[in-house]
Amino acid sequence: MVGANLKSETMKLMDKRSAMEAEMNAIIEQLCQPGGPGLSGNLVDSEGFPRADIDIPVVRAQRHRLAGRLQFIIFIFVRMVELVHLRKEITEKINVNIQVLHSAKLTSTPKDSGVETNQNASVATAGASASLQNLVLRDSSSANDVDMISSMPFAMVDEIADASPAAEDGLQLGDQIVKFGNVKAGDSLLQRLASEAQANQGHPVPVIIMRQGALLNLSLTPRTWQGRGLLGYVIST
Repeated sequence: MVGANLKSETMKLMDKRSAMEAEMNAIIEQLCQPGGPGLSGNLVDSEGFPRADIDIPVVRAQRHRLAGRLQFIIFIFVRMVELVHLRKEITEKINVNIQVLHSAKLTSTPKDSGVETNQNASVATAGASASLQNLVLRDSSSANDVDMISSMPFAMVDEIADASPAAEDGLQLGDQIVKFGNVKAGDSLLQRLASEAQANQGHPVPVIIMRQGALLNLSLTPRTWQGRGLLGYVIST
């Protein structure tokens, strides 16, 4: 029953995540359309006056909503990781119960009534079988648990310069970075990403991104170009 509840809550969280990502992609598409302000472009002109070609309150509201949705997705991922650890604890308890049942069966001695002994053995066997079924179900979903944890994005692409290595290699605005070479979620992300790019300058780096709710594999090659940096993109973590 507990395992079913965990699975149900996990599926609901995944549905919420998909809905949030769809809404975020729609906002990003609106902000980044030709002539639009983008995700972090200036809202004032070169003279410091509000731009007349955009609806500034709407743009600010969309950016604020986008940031809020990103924070909620992070909350969903954290809760999904908590559920994975909770399932692990339950599985460990199941394994202990199985060991106890098998130990009791091996050390039990026949009673005066053969019928009573057979009944007790049947009950113990049934309990062990049910526990083994739960264990099999857990093992079949363990790969999904690993995938769920390893597919957590840690950054989102806010800007991409034209003709930059990132643009030429297929990265797009709004892409969420799951893995960049050997870099995954953790502390000091910007420093680790910069070090990874420097160490692989001129060589393709395998990158896993999430785009519109789907995981994609890219290959980015950090290299010098006419702009700043080795890739020419701006990310937020």
